Amino acid sequence: NGEIFYSLREAQIIIEEWRKHYNTKRPHSALGYRPPAPETIIPMEPRPIMH
Repeated sequence: NGEIFYSLREAQIIIEEWRKHYNTKRPHSALGYRPPAPETIIPMEPRPIMH
């Protein structure tokens, strides 16, 4: 399991994508097959309408 990066920027992008997946989507057996830190969506309150 190896990865060859051709630039620092490419490595930063790929590693950040892996980090997001590892911490928010990948299930973990010790946590009951839930992700360690699932993404949460906080609903925004509707803005008042200005007339």
